[in-house]
Amino acid sequence: MRIALVQFASDIDAAANRHTIAAALADLDGASVDLVVLPEAAMHDFGSADHDLSAAAEPLDGPFVALLAEQARRLDATIVAGMFERTDGLPYNTLVVVNADGELVTTYRKIHLYDSFGYRESERLRPGDIVPATFTVGDTTVGLMTCYDLRFPELARTLMDGRAVPDVLLVPAAWVAGERKLEHWRTLLTARAVENTVFVAAAAQGGDRYTGHSLVVDPWGSIVDEAHDADAVVLADLDPQVVARSREVNPSLANRRMRST
Repeated sequence: MRIALVQFASDIDAAANRHTIAAALADLDGASVDLVVLPEAAMHDFGSADHDLSAAAEPLDGPFVALLAEQARRLDATIVAGMFERTDGLPYNTLVVVNADGELVTTYRKIHLYDSFGYRESERLRPGDIVPATFTVGDTTVGLMTCYDLRFPELARTLMDGRAVPDVLLVPAAWVAGERKLEHWRTLLTARAVENTVFVAAAAQGGDRYTGHSLVVDPWGSIVDEAHDADAVVLADLDPQVVARSREVNPSLANRRMRST
């Protein structure tokens, strides 16, 4: 499976973001990708702490998902991207998955809100129910996590205990920059890959506010490719045989005596 991670810094102008995304995806023409991953909040940035995300939120049949459907059909690829989903109250921080036919096949509403490092995401957004989400691209099972979820290994473990064990974990993110934050980012992504013997692919926002460094980690813990903090596209081929071999050599999932509940 060929994956493309699209790194960019979103704006609080949703129409401008759609234009940016369309232009970035146009550059993937001829790349023969199977899966395209955009960052958390690709539809609309978080903005300042007093910015009204409820007013910015869109329904799942709004212009953002319509753009993804159009681009997915054009690229003949599945697209995953982050948005703020409209509700009657506070919106959800939602990942949407649109397949190559332009169909919305699943959503994941961020479970762990970023009430940390002096910020309170829960004042602006509502947490999703504890319902881990997976989908398939061809024969590959993919699990979903969003940004701050990365700090909670039990979510990744719960995904691994589902009916279909993922070969890949996706982590769209807007990982806020700061002291030691890049070290946390790389370390946690690598840990989730090694302990679950999966590929981990993380599409992050870049720019001045966020850490950037979208990257792919293989099941052995090696970084396959990594961006810096500017706009970028990371392309990688994820071979399921690498996952199978790592689980044969390092059968830590099979050797567990404690399971998530």
